[in-house]
Amino acid sequence: QVQLVESGGGLVQAGGSLRLSCVASVRAFSNYAMGWFRQAPGKEREFVAAVTWSGRNTYYADSVKGRFTISRDNAKNTVYLQMNSLNPEDTAVYYCAAKRTSTYISPTQAGRRDEYEYWGQGTQVTVSS
Repeated sequence: QVQLVESGGGLVQAGGSLRLSCVASVRAFSNYAMGWFRQAPGKEREFVAAVTWSGRNTYYADSVKGRFTISRDNAKNTVYLQMNSLNPEDTAVYYCAAKRTSTYISPTQAGRRDEYEYWGQGTQVTVSS
């Protein structure tokens, strides 16, 4: 069983930055592709960003491309989401997700919720205007 714990959410003004972290309690973190999703009130959970097991490939939703950066530190079992130039439309609960695979995943796979077996509890990000 994989447990994922997110942190780093909070309240920030438009234009500001936040860095989310997700720590995975798993022996072989490098056997997992990792993703970030978000869910705003009244909306479906949507893909934000993903990174392959090696960190070599990263994928982003068009809405965050150029503003958000996903990265991972396999030695620390941690995946990060650096969020810059935040705007009120980024307000949501952000979830970390893990997909067991040590092979390449396509952008299509990375963006699908049902590709991920494990999910964290989420961390709230609120951006004020």
